[in-house]
Amino acid sequence: MTDGLAALWYTRFTFERALALVYLVAFLVAANQFVPLLGEHGLLPVPRFIRLVPFGDSPSLFYFLATDRAFTAAAWIGVALSIAAFSGYPQRRGTIASGIVWALLWMIYLSFVNVGQTFYGFGWETLLLETGFLAIFAGGSATEPSMLLTWMWRWVLFRVMFGAGLIKLRGDPCWHNLTCLDYYFETQPMPNPLSWHFHWLPATVHRAGVAFNHLAELVVPFGYFMPQPICGIAGAATIAFQLVLIVSGNLSWLNWLTIVLAIPTLDNRWLSWLPVAPPLIHPEHLIHRYAVNTLAVIVAALSIAPVMNMLSPNQMMNFSFNPVHLVNTYGAFGGITRVRYEIVIEGTADQVPSEAAAWREYEFKGKPGDPSRMPPQIAPYHLRLDWLMWFAAMSSPYEHPWFEPLLQRLLEGDRSTLALLKTNPFRDRPPRFVRARYYSYRFTTPDERRETGAWWRRELEGIYYPAVAGAHLR
Repeated sequence: MTDGLAALWYTRFTFERALALVYLVAFLVAANQFVPLLGEHGLLPVPRFIRLVPFGDSPSLFYFLATDRAFTAAAWIGVALSIAAFSGYPQRRGTIASGIVWALLWMIYLSFVNVGQTFYGFGWETLLLETGFLAIFAGGSATEPSMLLTWMWRWVLFRVMFGAGLIKLRGDPCWHNLTCLDYYFETQPMPNPLSWHFHWLPATVHRAGVAFNHLAELVVPFGYFMPQPICGIAGAATIAFQLVLIVSGNLSWLNWLTIVLAIPTLDNRWLSWLPVAPPLIHPEHLIHRYAVNTLAVIVAALSIAPVMNMLSPNQMMNFSFNPVHLVNTYGAFGGITRVRYEIVIEGTADQVPSEAAAWREYEFKGKPGDPSRMPPQIAPYHLRLDWLMWFAAMSSPYEHPWFEPLLQRLLEGDRSTLALLKTNPFRDRPPRFVRARYYSYRFTTPDERRETGAWWRRELEGIYYPAVAGAHLR
């Protein structure tokens, strides 16, 4: 085997294992959260969705069987297939076996995304589907790796990074005056343990960080299409940038999947340290080669809409142009919020829901609540309800059809819903009333943290949702 093929073999080997791990996380999230969020009795039930939306608009296996058992079984089958793909066993069995496993992973996850409604409306869902679909054509371990497929993965990475850079240039003025990081670490969807420290870095570091962001998203991506070693250096710079984002916040598996997509920019000078030797490589089967070439033509045709979107002054962020989520457009954080608002849900067992009642707070697993609690490390795991609570704080509860059902489940003491939360202050019996209050949050200053140990300061801004009993929500 030539050095060129060896370089691509190590690239494919590493890429597939890393992609399998992302799939594994995604299916574990589905196994733990899909039923309470979207099951038969979930906050946005799938059976109701499929009665209203035609199959052709949102194809999913769950149109044929939309039960909690089916959702759970599909999630755990996805977990098993992810582990199999990570082990490399299907790849060792050949191109067909490998393609079947990757195809099943894609088909099952597409089925979750296409009925997942707003809970699955994140850009990294479509990114995983697009990346995973291309993996179907990767071939077996002993098959000659396809350079054309490697270019297609680099094209996905380019759209992720360059699209994110363009949306910032066309978005918030703070990206122009280099001040966005003065707010980002505090107001991002879900801070992590280091976000407080990043927030209090000197202003000059924040300015340099925004400048590096522009470099990483607007200049470096063109290096993905350059010859080595420039391509590998561009990929390594992208990985370094993503690692900074990983240690400074919880952005689900977005940054991890972007790192996976950067792997195809690396060659054997980056990956030859791996403790594995390539097998005896044989050329691609003619049918496999035709399949990859056909895929390239399809990707080229479907790329017209994303390219036109990137060139448009009205650029859309994280949009799929087809129901199977192939060749999408991406972007992130075109606007940065200046003040963090949080919804705090409370309940009381008292007969009268007055201010004098004993109100107790429900604590979520990831989003800020108790000011003394250190922001947790969650990513690459994804807490879907916590993320939507962040979005809900930016608008009226009546714009979020899952919010009232959430309150109803808390009034019922629904176990599966309560499992999505960190604490249940009403273990013996459900509350008589629940309400949601609206707070502004800010990180404590270094002096405040030394004095109190608290991570946050919060101020009550008003009522987000008034006190209500179960009978009024039915």
